[in-house]
Amino acid sequence: MKKNGLVIFSKYPEEGKIKTRLAVTLGNEKALKFYNLCAHNTFSEASKLDNNVNVFLFYSDKEDKKRIKQWIDKDFVFLHQHGADLGKRMLIAFKELFDRGIEKVVIIGTDIPDMNVRLIRTAFDYLEKFDVVIGPTPDGGYYLLGMKKLIPELFSGIAWSTEEVYAKTMIKIIELGKNVKTLPKLLDIDTEEDLNVWLNSETSIQSYLYNEISSLLEKQKNV
Repeated sequence: MKKNGLVIFSKYPEEGKIKTRLAVTLGNEKALKFYNLCAHNTFSEASKLDNNVNVFLFYSDKEDKKRIKQWIDKDFVFLHQHGADLGKRMLIAFKELFDRGIEKVVIIGTDIPDMNVRLIRTAFDYLEKFDVVIGPTPDGGYYLLGMKKLIPELFSGIAWSTEEVYAKTMIKIIELGKNVKTLPKLLDIDTEEDLNVWLNSETSIQSYLYNEISSLLEKQKNV
């Protein structure tokens, strides 16, 4: 087993079942297209990682294994997510990789349009000196979490998908006496408002997704 492990949490793209808050204003079809753009960018960047990194794709629905593999078509390890909430699912995923003998584990999702291989490599590099690496989002969550030893406390006592996630996680890290490195803040996209903010940010112009996502919104405005 390789030294480093990247975990990607993902869902199979079904219209009406993903990016539901974005779909409220964009519609199901365009929300699905956005999800596909963002997810495939993440998969493509992950596939560029060095040979010492195993990529593990944890899919949400057990029955989706076959079509998830067809949708992604990458040489990843495919595993099913387990757990009653996001914290429990992340805890189990981290434990699975550490139990396999992996020394450094980083987890990401698929709704960060600025996700790139350089950022992921940087996270692994920071784990040489730090116990934890974390990438915050403007809404109070985080888009990336990495560690070199399982810290179960980071996955309990937190109201997931709320604005307190990052702050409470940082408090727990400090209270446990762990040292932590923070990555640049990046937008995760849940709503059309988030999307518009990203399109007007400095980071968006460096993403090859910019034109396609901008076109998506322009088409919506012209409907």
